[in-house]
Amino acid sequence: MKPFEPNLSSLAVARDVLLTPFGLDEGKILTALGTMFTHKVDYADLYFQFTKSEGWSLEEGIVKTGSFSIDQGVGVRAISGDKTAFSYSDEISESALLDAAAATRTIARVGSGKIKVAGGMTKTGGRSLYLPNDPLASLDATAKVKLLERVEKMARAKDPRVVQVMAGLAGEYDVVLVARSDGVLAADIRPLVRVSVTVIVEQNGRRETGSSGGGGRYDYAYFTDAVLDTYATEAVKSALVNLDARPAPAGPMTIVLGPGWPGVLLHEAIGHGLEGDFNRKGSSTFSGRIGERVAAKGVTVVDDGTLADRRGSLNMDDEGNPTQCTTLIEDGILKGYIQDTMNARLMKMPITGNARRESFAHLPMPRMTNTYMLGGDKDPEEILASVKNGLYAVNFGGGQVDITNGKFVFSASEAYMIENGKVTYPVKGATLIGNGPDVLNRVSMIGNDMRLDSGVGVCGKEGQSVPVGVGQPTLRIEDVTVGGTA
Repeated sequence: MKPFEPNLSSLAVARDVLLTPFGLDEGKILTALGTMFTHKVDYADLYFQFTKSEGWSLEEGIVKTGSFSIDQGVGVRAISGDKTAFSYSDEISESALLDAAAATRTIARVGSGKIKVAGGMTKTGGRSLYLPNDPLASLDATAKVKLLERVEKMARAKDPRVVQVMAGLAGEYDVVLVARSDGVLAADIRPLVRVSVTVIVEQNGRRETGSSGGGGRYDYAYFTDAVLDTYATEAVKSALVNLDARPAPAGPMTIVLGPGWPGVLLHEAIGHGLEGDFNRKGSSTFSGRIGERVAAKGVTVVDDGTLADRRGSLNMDDEGNPTQCTTLIEDGILKGYIQDTMNARLMKMPITGNARRESFAHLPMPRMTNTYMLGGDKDPEEILASVKNGLYAVNFGGGQVDITNGKFVFSASEAYMIENGKVTYPVKGATLIGNGPDVLNRVSMIGNDMRLDSGVGVCGKEGQSVPVGVGQPTLRIEDVTVGGTA
């Protein structure tokens, strides 16, 4: 499939890919929606999807694996009160659509039935946060292999202690079409690419690893030699730092978080607790607290799905609503939650355009897009100089959080000690332990260097994975518990 020009309508392309080849049109879509209203429901929608994806991986100087897949289908959903009936089909046809729609009739008749099927469809769209190109067609197979080989050569050339390089290239071309019972018909074409680099270094029998990478809603032309060299440099630097790392100390101490990817702690420890479904059910530590102080003054957190070309951005969410920039916490005060249509309606709150689903075979739910803390007025060097004794966490690996109480555990993959205002030696095995709302209240200095991550985030919730972005400025946080190895 050739790349689409940006002036072509996403809706027209979606029709050509998802409806016309299967003998479907707007009239047949309305008929399918109408069958779900045999029993009264509050809302119904159809989610059509066509996805092409590929992955290439290099190890020991050879591209050893490659994968390619095409997936398509339609998800059918009906909502009555707080109950949802859902079915899907990986066949797109009028009969499959009607069968899936009929399957949703099992829903209990508890809805108000006030929203009826529209008599016609209203087209929405017009936003263009990214070009609707097909990344997979932007390079041929030979060029994709050479791209990975270039990354490997760049990494090996950085330092003679590099003994192994693993690199990966992934691309996705996603066409979605949403038809709703209120008459909205909306479509989006979503490209997504990513390069990952992992290196192993060895010195005196000690081996350490380092990783880097990035991407976004581009085609493969985004990965210039300059971009690839940045990934290689960061991966090698991270691994070499760990070669010299000492065991991390343990106990409460002042923490300085670096800008960018360390915002993953904010995403996990705070962001999930602000999703509408958890708050509607009362299971989040933030439930019922809108208008209350939940963070230190100066802390402002937003979820923004409208950033151009970002990994977590979308022209529309998976219910056909436009994404937006939603202020969640402003100057320390809780302002709102991340909402999809159902939870917003039940909570009598605005829809924020945060309904997301892994695919047509999954139910949408309120999910983050790009979640980050706004910058403050402090110079990062001033923040570091203010710490007599503490930990400077630059990069993070895995982590866990319990949204019912906000407790989290996060491991730092790159961290340094701070002594008398100076960054001194690297440490290994540092784990941050705390409570999200409590930690937000311990923020004492906010840097002016807010930065987003490089485009690597994947968020998991209830078995579904979606691409996301995170970010934050340099932060000083008081009295955080560090689990160390010393």
